[in-house]
Amino acid sequence: MSNTPHWHGVFPAVTTQLKKDQSLDLPGTARHLEVLIKSGVTGLVMCGSLGENQALDPEEKRRVVQLAVEVADGRVTVLSGVAESSTALAIRYVKDCEKLGADGVMLMPAMLYKGDPRETTTYFRTVARNTGLPIMIYNNPLSYANDVTPEMFEELAGEKKFVALKESSGNVRRLTDLHNRVGGRFALFTGVDDLLLESAILGIDGWVAGTGIAFPEENQHLWELTRKQEWTKARELYRWFTPLLHLDVHSKFVQYIKLAMQECGLGSEWVRAPRLTLAGAERKQVLKIIHDGIASRPKLPKRKA
Repeated sequence: MSNTPHWHGVFPAVTTQLKKDQSLDLPGTARHLEVLIKSGVTGLVMCGSLGENQALDPEEKRRVVQLAVEVADGRVTVLSGVAESSTALAIRYVKDCEKLGADGVMLMPAMLYKGDPRETTTYFRTVARNTGLPIMIYNNPLSYANDVTPEMFEELAGEKKFVALKESSGNVRRLTDLHNRVGGRFALFTGVDDLLLESAILGIDGWVAGTGIAFPEENQHLWELTRKQEWTKARELYRWFTPLLHLDVHSKFVQYIKLAMQECGLGSEWVRAPRLTLAGAERKQVLKIIHDGIASRPKLPKRKA
């Protein structure tokens, strides 16, 4: 690990495109990956929560990762989410990702069990010691019960394979606590779309973006404004974007974002059961948010070639 990566920039969490019969739509996923890469992202996160990791069969996940590696062809970093229910399954998966050519993994705590701090840190360390890949640790206590605190990250700082943190607790105070405890040790990413600007002001290296996969040009432009510290322009764009970014923090974020992709011509809304596509008043409400956003889409400056 002498060449430890310092990941930065936009690493969108990519959906796994499906057909109406719920089978994988690999060509559809590949087309979307090309759009994202051309927008200027620096990484791709496959098979995360938005990628419906836990609803995919083991072989399906591996096919999606292989596809992303092939499409990216070295142009951007390719990570896979790791959302397994046991240490043994997580080790098996990260070893397979390494064989498939992934550049790293985004490691969640073990699913289905709320571990105490000793169990959670032991899980992370054990997985890390069974792969040569660099790892982004994903903290999302609101969705997955386990909270990886700044104190725990400080404890994990000695393991060199941990190179980045995706902080999705929803508490932006955590970023300053992380800077104070482990500043510079990890690349800090936010994973909460509608806290992007607040997080950028406090200091982050990257953004695991959700809704932005339906609006990749606007998403990338917003990120670049934060890098230039052009806060007035960033604030104006953020105000347009925020109703759409709220779609990322709902329990049906997969359905909401896939519907947004469909309305923007970038994919389909089909999801893997037990999820169902939206219906009735909820569908109308979400469509209104999406269509209002499309109708008021800001004119962006031309990107430099």
